[in-house]
Amino acid sequence: MKDLIKQWDGTAYPDMLRNLPEIDINLEGVRGWLLQGGDTQVVFFDIQPVGTVPPHSHCAQWGMVIEGEMSLTIGDETKIYRKGDWYYIPEGTVHGASFLSRVNVIDVFDAPDRYKTK
Repeated sequence: MKDLIKQWDGTAYPDMLRNLPEIDINLEGVRGWLLQGGDTQVVFFDIQPVGTVPPHSHCAQWGMVIEGEMSLTIGDETKIYRKGDWYYIPEGTVHGASFLSRVNVIDVFDAPDRYKTK
């Protein structure tokens, strides 16, 4: 399995996911590939240890850590999330994250227009 991850440039995602449209995001070290639904978006994120994403809010979001480790603050609660952990952020809830290593997360957004493609 480790050899497969290396051939994918360090990300846990195979070509079938990395061939999806890439999102247009203005954060250095963050890439994401978009699976578009009628009412939702699924983004396969590959995030370098870029530091902190400042507190913000938007539509509801559910996510799962595939690889790596991050600190996520949802409302007033901060927790470390690792491989296999999942989280839910209700609509309008302020949240922010710090990436402690390279992180791959899958996030589902309850809005069809959360991200645009490049």
